[in-house]
Amino acid sequence: MRLNVKSFALTCGLVWGFGVMAFTWWRILFEGRSDKDDTLLGHIYRGYSITPLGSLIGFAWGFFDGLKGGLVFAWLYNRLAERLPMTIRL
Repeated sequence: MRLNVKSFALTCGLVWGFGVMAFTWWRILFEGRSDKDDTLLGHIYRGYSITPLGSLIGFAWGFFDGLKGGLVFAWLYNRLAERLPMTIRL
């Protein structure tokens, strides 16, 4: 079975982007706003902070990060799936 590379990459990008955004709003709701970069994401994604604008910046970074990761994963999966024989039959 082969993966559709574009669809898988887009799905990974959206899931990761919305995940970063949901994490940011979770922190805003329960711990308040924070302009300092006290999270690991703040050190990885330039411009990200625990603010409403930071959630949009985090979504953009997360979307492109997930897109690239999903693209590489699906491409590699397809390459390996066509080379390895299917040995398990149910």
